Amino acid sequence: MRTIKFMFFAVFVLAILMTGCAPDPQAKVTEPICTTTDDISLVMANAEAVLAGMNFSVDKADTNRGLLSTHPLTAAQSFEIWRKDNVGSFNSAEANMHTIRRIVEMNIKKNNSRLCIDCAVYVERMSLPEREITSTASAAGAFTRSSATMQQLELNRQQQSQMTWIPLGRDSELEVEILNQLNNKL
Repeated sequence: MRTIKFMFFAVFVLAILMTGCAPDPQAKVTEPICTTTDDISLVMANAEAVLAGMNFSVDKADTNRGLLSTHPLTAAQSFEIWRKDNVGSFNSAEANMHTIRRIVEMNIKKNNSRLCIDCAVYVERMSLPEREITSTASAAGAFTRSSATMQQLELNRQQQSQMTWIPLGRDSELEVEILNQLNNKL
């Protein structure tokens, strides 16, 4: 009985370790979609509606040039079931382990008598400088001045100046989801 429990435990630990070695699904290239309409303002309005439904807020929208970009959106955690910005298990797990944000950029170009929409979702991970931990009591404040009972992200000036967002590439699964929703709306 002890051997069986040990084997189950070993398989469980191995499975957890192997998930970190999974290939990154973000390496795919997303193909643009083409519509039957040539009304760019209709496409832009529907694109804004799709992005708003995923909690993205539009930063810039230029109908003349066919460009649309969003403000950065911090990725949803697993308990935020109402949010729809994590597509796929890899993206959900990554958002639970790190502070991740995404920026959507859409490019709409005329191709003969129809419009083609390209979508790019850029992913970034927050990088915070650590403070030196000198005792077990100071471990709660390794990144912030929070207490052990109440954790809040309060950065000092040095940490704020050293905080950066590390680019992780593109989120092809979210790109496909956005384009599919836009295609269904049109």
